[in-house]
Amino acid sequence: MSTLDSATGSAVEEPARDPTAEQLTSLSTRAARQLATTTKSQPQMQAITSRWLLKALPWVDVKGGTYRVNRRLQLRTNRGRVHFEHNGSDDIRVIPQSLTELPVLRGYDDTDVLREIAGHFRPQEVRAGQVLFEAGQPVTEVYLVVHGRFTRYTCGKYGDEGIIGVVTDGDQLGDEAVGQSDPLWSASVRAETAGVVLAMPWASVEDLTERAPSLGAHLQSYVDRQHRPMNRKGEADVPVQAGHVGEPTLTGGFVDYELAPREYQLSLTQTVLRLHSRVADLYNDPMDQTEQQLRLTVEEIRERQEWELVNNREFGLLHNVDYGQRVSTFSGPPVPDDMDELLSMRRKTKVFLAHPKAIAAFFRQCNRRGLMPGTATIDGHEVPAWRGVPILPCGKIPIRDDQTTSIIALRTGEADQGVVGLYQTGIPEEHQPGLNVRFMGIDSAAIVSYLVTAYYSLAILVPDAAGILENVQVGRLPE
Repeated sequence: MSTLDSATGSAVEEPARDPTAEQLTSLSTRAARQLATTTKSQPQMQAITSRWLLKALPWVDVKGGTYRVNRRLQLRTNRGRVHFEHNGSDDIRVIPQSLTELPVLRGYDDTDVLREIAGHFRPQEVRAGQVLFEAGQPVTEVYLVVHGRFTRYTCGKYGDEGIIGVVTDGDQLGDEAVGQSDPLWSASVRAETAGVVLAMPWASVEDLTERAPSLGAHLQSYVDRQHRPMNRKGEADVPVQAGHVGEPTLTGGFVDYELAPREYQLSLTQTVLRLHSRVADLYNDPMDQTEQQLRLTVEEIRERQEWELVNNREFGLLHNVDYGQRVSTFSGPPVPDDMDELLSMRRKTKVFLAHPKAIAAFFRQCNRRGLMPGTATIDGHEVPAWRGVPILPCGKIPIRDDQTTSIIALRTGEADQGVVGLYQTGIPEEHQPGLNVRFMGIDSAAIVSYLVTAYYSLAILVPDAAGILENVQVGRLPE
């Protein structure tokens, strides 16, 4: 507001006044706050999660920085999944190098033959409800599933249909025909959804085997390997006798080991924390600025550590669980039957890990059936459980664009041949177990730098220690 100066005739600005000052009869709170010390919280961070995976894993101290997982010799070749390239709706091809993920071609390295095999596959569209083949029919084609959900089923003892598995993207159908003169399908397969498969005539397989001696030798080696004595888990058998009487001669043997066991190198997450020396010197009351900066930096590193344990391609759970330990949901949403199927694939399952939306989707299915999941107590916290196994939320498990995710089941601990976390303690300038903070110096701009590093990894000791329920639909279905 301005007034007119009578002497000069120019406008003069008046000082601003509190519009309520004339009505006040005591000191205002606005003025009083200038003399008061505020009560402050520590700096808050919204991205901090419960990090249940880090809490659930038993951690093994890896003094040498490398952890070797020794196992018995495995004779049964594990399943893998092939990959495809899409150049249009009708131009779908299997990537030749990914064919070595099939059990019958594992370890085969003739790229020319692999390209020729890939060239024999032709795409076929499949409608929902279509039966690809029935049990007992001759094998005339082998299939690779590009996308879609297919059910393997057989006729039960009393004429009913028995579901024995679900086949999804990247799986194959037909390896049971290798080594048989007149191969027959052991189970029927029906498409539950519309999809696409790549098919190759079985006659082409036989022709390639005759024309490529290396392929024929490799397939024969695969057949011979499958006929060697093995236990139910595919490990080289140890001859034992039971129930005998008298003094028979006992068969001798030994436990054979893998000659090239897997080794896990400790991975790391690092960052450089920078803080101006003036801030560190002057602004430490009532909270130490360096301490608060370091606390939030460590929280961020631990969040990334858990993400890596789930998603890292070298050691993360989603990429390293054996494909034989993966099952797909039968109908999309996670129903109790799917959780039971996942639970039945291993002994002593300790925890389920699922995205919170997947847990909500499972609860919706329980509500539909009138079921009430139980609870379990972990570290004083009540968490939901299924069949007594805690279901722990883990937001690091991604939800894909098609609104599907995965649920992970773990058996943990070295004593149970489960899943273990790896770290090294006693490292220089250790701040927390497996995490250190090292002073890097002060530069010419008076910036103080600290190197913050966490060392970690994860090991699956035997294949059935971890399993995954895949294609879990988290979207809400219409009532």
